[in-house]
Amino acid sequence: MGQQPPIALVAGGAGFIGSHLCRALAERGFEVLCLDNLQTARPSNLRVLEDLPGFTFVEADIVNALPATVMRHARRITRIYNCACAASPPQYQADPEHTMLTNVVGTHHLLRLAEQSGARFLLTSTSEVYGDPEVHPQVEGYRGWVSCTGPRACYDEGKRAAEAMTFDYARMARAEVRVARIFNTYGPHMHPDDGRVVSNLVCQALTGNDITVYGDGTQTRSFCYVSDMVEGLIRLMESDIDGMEPVNLGNPDEFTIGELLDKVLALVPTDGRVIHMDLPQDDPRRRRPDIARARSLLGWEPKVRIDDGLPRTAAWFAEELGVSTPALMAAE
Repeated sequence: MGQQPPIALVAGGAGFIGSHLCRALAERGFEVLCLDNLQTARPSNLRVLEDLPGFTFVEADIVNALPATVMRHARRITRIYNCACAASPPQYQADPEHTMLTNVVGTHHLLRLAEQSGARFLLTSTSEVYGDPEVHPQVEGYRGWVSCTGPRACYDEGKRAAEAMTFDYARMARAEVRVARIFNTYGPHMHPDDGRVVSNLVCQALTGNDITVYGDGTQTRSFCYVSDMVEGLIRLMESDIDGMEPVNLGNPDEFTIGELLDKVLALVPTDGRVIHMDLPQDDPRRRRPDIARARSLLGWEPKVRIDDGLPRTAAWFAEELGVSTPALMAAE
């Protein structure tokens, strides 16, 4: 018998970024062990993965002890990607206790597995560790402006605690680690109801519902297409860096929400009205990554411009929602 391929464990592998990551790893020769509690995943995300060679799905929650199906493969697991956690405010605020436990207890379980198996561990952290930043663009050395008592704290502080634990494992030589701070990412496999700005605007326009814009639309975001993000994550995992510094991954092109809305409406004309609502508490006013570290250490930067990625994303949403739009068919 030939040597068995290595296993990559992807916690949260049925989610938006996780499902793309599972496919990319399978294409690189890994057997993929996808672990997900299906709390926020789309069933269609799993369906497109099931036929991948060497793909195994395990329904489990990393808040609990890792299941025997995972533990019996421990010696063959060489890569652990922790993508598990609801990532949009409506989703992670729906059960804030579970969000915090996923980030802290779940990360601990996966780090213990990395220690036991000798696998390299990558934490997908978030730009939310910078909070509503006073420094722009955000560099990895900036310590953030985060409310530890507000409604976003379960996620923001949970990720900050997960980072602290991850770096402590590395500091004590208990695991080889990487930490990615992910900025706004979009693309196919997003949940239409996840409450993120791209999915909100596109799906509301497609269905003809009122389009909700929070605040006056002058707050900014930087949007990274999912294929670029997955490439960055894999490069970070496979890099020879010491892992003791977080790395921003995101697209430094900055847009106001109003500019994003204009791009969506140019793609998906709609009769829906634009409704302005109050900004949520602690919502960041500006968000843009400084990716100098990723460029230097990984040779990575995004390739997909929003004018190319947004039509692909809108076309995918249209198919998921069963909406036919000539403009999107032309855009494809």
